[in-house]
Amino acid sequence: DQVFRINVRNGDEISKLSQLVNSNNLKLNVWKSPSTFSRPVDVLVPSVSLQPVKSFLTSQGLEYEVTIEDLQALLDNEDEEMQQNEGQERSSNNFNYGAYHSLEAIYHEMDNIASDFPDLASRVKIGHSFENRPMYVLKFSTEEGVRRPAIWLNAGIHSREWISQATAIWTARKIASDYQRDPAITSILEKMDIFLLPVANPDGYVYTQTQNRLWRKTRSLNPGSPCVGADPNRNWNASFAGKGASDNPCSEVYHGPHANSEVEVKSVVDFIQKHGNFKCFIDLHSYSQLLMYPYGYTAKKAPDAEELDKLARRAAKALASVSGTEYQVGPTSTTVYPASGSSIDWAYDNGIKFAFTFELRDTGTYGFLLPANQIIPTAEETWLGLKTIMEHVRHNLY
Repeated sequence: DQVFRINVRNGDEISKLSQLVNSNNLKLNVWKSPSTFSRPVDVLVPSVSLQPVKSFLTSQGLEYEVTIEDLQALLDNEDEEMQQNEGQERSSNNFNYGAYHSLEAIYHEMDNIASDFPDLASRVKIGHSFENRPMYVLKFSTEEGVRRPAIWLNAGIHSREWISQATAIWTARKIASDYQRDPAITSILEKMDIFLLPVANPDGYVYTQTQNRLWRKTRSLNPGSPCVGADPNRNWNASFAGKGASDNPCSEVYHGPHANSEVEVKSVVDFIQKHGNFKCFIDLHSYSQLLMYPYGYTAKKAPDAEELDKLARRAAKALASVSGTEYQVGPTSTTVYPASGSSIDWAYDNGIKFAFTFELRDTGTYGFLLPANQIIPTAEETWLGLKTIMEHVRHNLY
């Protein structure tokens, strides 16, 4: 299997490409969707479809290059590294932040953080998944019993984006260990609480580790369809079933039967609404190196677009200061593509002004299969971006 990067230059080429992608018999898997012409499209092509896809692209005059020559080699390598690491962790009893982990290991480490920092961190169950796995957040708070203004950090809503879950659990340890060491974090936590959900789609995550590494959606059953799951980032009640989502259960961007139909989404929505004092919502995804703010469901400007844009640019600059990683900044709809029913649009429309999506490393060399040796460098740079946003929120409470 190979990953192709296809350059599209106009609407006509985008529709030709969509025709190719939507033909079921080729079994293509889109890694990066057709969007603005400045963004190439990344598509995973199974080995049986290589010939027909190449001849289609050539006959239609579509330019392409192969970005990943041998997908299986990357998958095997990733698998081997994970198994090696599991063995080492068993013998040393230490959590290696520079490795990818099972859901169980991430949950166990959340417990460890809570027990290492009992006055700051606690593990809270906010609900369960379709297959009945618990959904846990780490709550960081220096004052119990008060609903202080709060920040929500979300990761792993798309299960194959492993760098997001890995960055999130690193970030959890960082928040806890930097409290009372780093004045910025200390001052944020003196005034606000932070809630961090490292695995927003637990069933999907387990499925990527046991069945299909490139699974994106939830694992809910769709009555009347053999296809499983909905796209949890098209399932929020923000122009639900609008642009950039599909009503076909077999689509990677299937929006689900109704808003909040996915219990994983509903658990977060219910928690945030019941709490009622969230000021910031940040969703970690991969890949593409983007920092985006609302809206996705419309090209019209969000009322706070100027402040959000300025803040996002400051955050991207801070992130780049670590190892030069460049991020593009802008509203979702024009930076990537129109997308309805997304988490940050829902947050923003529900009074959470500071709503951002990070698309973490890389820009396509490895795509979703980012090598584990990039986890810590990614987490470290992302941390500076997150911190820039959280500090701004702390000084601009409303």
